[in-house]
Amino acid sequence: MDLLSTLARLFLSYRVRAIKKYAEEGDAIQRRTLMMLVHKARNTQWGREHSYGEIKSYEDFASRVPIGDYSSHKPYITRMMEGTPDVLWKGRVTRYATSSGTTSDVVKFIPVSKHGLSHSHLRGGRDVTATYLDQNQESHVGSGYSMILSGGFNPKYTTEKIKVGDISAIMAAAAPSFYRKLLHLVPSLKVAQMEDIHAKYDVITDLIRRKNLVAFSGQPTWNIMVLEMAMQKAGVKSAEELWPNMELFAHGGMSLVPYRHKLEALFPSEKLHFIENYNASEGFFGVQTNMADPSMTLMLDYGVFYEFVPMKVYGKPEQYAVPVWKTEIEAEYAILVSTSSGLWRYDMGDVVRFTGKEPYRFVIVGRTHQNINLWGEDLSVQQAEKAMETACRKCGAKVKEFTVAPVFLQDKTSSGYHQWLVEFTEEPADIEAFAHILDTELQEDDIDYEHFRQRTGGGRLEMIKARPGLFYDWLDSKGKLGGQHKIPRLSSTRKYIEELLKLNI
Repeated sequence: MDLLSTLARLFLSYRVRAIKKYAEEGDAIQRRTLMMLVHKARNTQWGREHSYGEIKSYEDFASRVPIGDYSSHKPYITRMMEGTPDVLWKGRVTRYATSSGTTSDVVKFIPVSKHGLSHSHLRGGRDVTATYLDQNQESHVGSGYSMILSGGFNPKYTTEKIKVGDISAIMAAAAPSFYRKLLHLVPSLKVAQMEDIHAKYDVITDLIRRKNLVAFSGQPTWNIMVLEMAMQKAGVKSAEELWPNMELFAHGGMSLVPYRHKLEALFPSEKLHFIENYNASEGFFGVQTNMADPSMTLMLDYGVFYEFVPMKVYGKPEQYAVPVWKTEIEAEYAILVSTSSGLWRYDMGDVVRFTGKEPYRFVIVGRTHQNINLWGEDLSVQQAEKAMETACRKCGAKVKEFTVAPVFLQDKTSSGYHQWLVEFTEEPADIEAFAHILDTELQEDDIDYEHFRQRTGGGRLEMIKARPGLFYDWLDSKGKLGGQHKIPRLSSTRKYIEELLKLNI
């Protein structure tokens, strides 16, 4: 370990010790977090409306505050953005993170308070570094450069009083200067905040191909694209030719499964470590604190109180939520958060499954609404990605992006079928054989999909090959390049796939 890495490990060791306390003190930490949130928000508009001054326990909180989502918070957020203090959280909130909006044309503005920024988002970023250095005593991240591909601020909504943009831009702008210097973070804030995304990536690729990159972080899609652009400019075939000391990819925002094979091909020596984190606009919730365990640790001292709705009752009249200390291993839950930025029992739209309890560890298994269940097939994102990975392995193919949508038959009494639009980086020798394997894998993994195919007359999936760059061009046409923007894997409508098919020429 180089000197700077050693100093960083020693400096951040207090966080490693704090995280280790989760195993024995996790429930108490969460109870204290809830009462802290309630106490600090008791004199806000929301706190008065929900009698926060009378809340003494979790049961009091759950009985007074309804489960909500963005629509229930929106009127309050609108007032906050107009400058009104003490609405959802004490004081004025001047930062707002825009949601990716890929699966919705509605822009969501998520408040990011000073407390939420420092105790959740920035603490999460530090803890990724702290836990990695603690596990990898031979790390040399301090001897090179670390690339963070952040989004930018939105000039359409940013004013003198508020800053609005991607959460990664908010985090980058607020990161302490010593931390940026310690890890030699690139690109600079000036480059990161360039409005012209194409010019920005051009500058970044020119920069990184001359730097000793040792780590990078963010969404797989954009990182892979930027690395490949730099490789093309340098005229090399392997990323390791440019960056032989690359050792860490801290990723989040989407599953790594469809992209891992690509990254392993870019860095074939197997020196690259992968660490997953759960960093959303609403907060930083999970870090893979053990590289030998693919699940993430639920971060309990970030000023976030967690609740979980069992998926067996989610969205039903009998829906209910439980605190983390009442969750069960291997059960699937929709996650709710109450945060120090003023979100209360807020439905994240993500589905998690717990794998351990001392400390609480979990994996993200999908989205509450991003699935297809029109004819009883109940196809989830996780199942689609798993089947795609298997089909690629068996056929020697590699997939860059894909999306799935239903096809409705004119005969309303019959089940339709699923249409898969797939962009390959390495095509299978026989695309029909590839589709057959994919369809078979889905049936073997999902009894509902098997029933849809074998008993209700659902048709076999249709495979359509996307031209190179299709998904990139689609996101570009919608102004959604970079940041946390991503492709909707599954949709119950044909809205997105029809837009893509029009560009697939």
